[in-house]
Amino acid sequence: MTVPPPGADGLLTPADIRRLAAELGLRPTKSLGQNFLIDANTIRRIVRLSGVVAQDVVVEVGPGLGSLTLGLLTASARVVAIEIDAALASALAPMVGERLPAYADRLDVVTGDAMTVRELPGDPPTALVANLPYNVAVPVLLSMIERFATVRTGLVMVQQEVADRLAAPPGSKVYGVPSVKLAWYAEARLAGSIPRTVFWPAPNVDSGLVAFTRREPPQADRRTTFAVVDAAFSQRRKTLRAALAGFAGSAAAAESLLKLAGIDHTRRGESLSVAEFALIGAAAESLPSTHRN
Repeated sequence: MTVPPPGADGLLTPADIRRLAAELGLRPTKSLGQNFLIDANTIRRIVRLSGVVAQDVVVEVGPGLGSLTLGLLTASARVVAIEIDAALASALAPMVGERLPAYADRLDVVTGDAMTVRELPGDPPTALVANLPYNVAVPVLLSMIERFATVRTGLVMVQQEVADRLAAPPGSKVYGVPSVKLAWYAEARLAGSIPRTVFWPAPNVDSGLVAFTRREPPQADRRTTFAVVDAAFSQRRKTLRAALAGFAGSAAAAESLLKLAGIDHTRRGESLSVAEFALIGAAAESLPSTHRN
């Protein structure tokens, strides 16, 4: 691989990425959601929009061949990259050492599944920036935010349709479970779109950027509230009285629960904010366990 000249930012070119893949005998797989960014200007844009500063410790999920990793290293204090593919994980540090030797000591690589990683090396992460695999984007994002409470801000790239859902407000046609559960932890917004042409191989859909800033969660039990959310959206066309019947034990019990929470039982789940779902969750927690499933 050609090492960039002094002063260059070291970002990979499309030729570099294909060469790296060939050296590793890598054929991108759909099962791991492997679509690698090959456009340096897109990398620079993502790093800029992430708002990462020199003091940040960034956790990156699914670094792949390291395109985004290189951009994050020059913008932050440290990058912790979680990679499930052992071959890619083992190649990441050597690649950084060749491309950006002055920044090599800022990188830690964790080989593992981001859904199960519980500890990270070094100082706690303060930001999450990642090109998330499409097939597991929502659960990975939510689990990372839950487990690493020091993450205050982030920017993730996901399928455009998923991005729209994550950032949707109450009442939107695409507002649903991902919208509410992300809103529990953070304020989210759409930060831009990414065309499919900047990936190799090119996916069948465009991508969207979702930026988030953590906030204090509602004063309610998260597990109970999330159970309410799941029940409310399992039957979108039904009123809350009907949709929560299984959760509460009966439609009548659901109506009583909603009355206790101060929520009109004729409303539908897509009209409720995360704060209103939390009111139902708190009301459910106040009832004897026999009133809830």
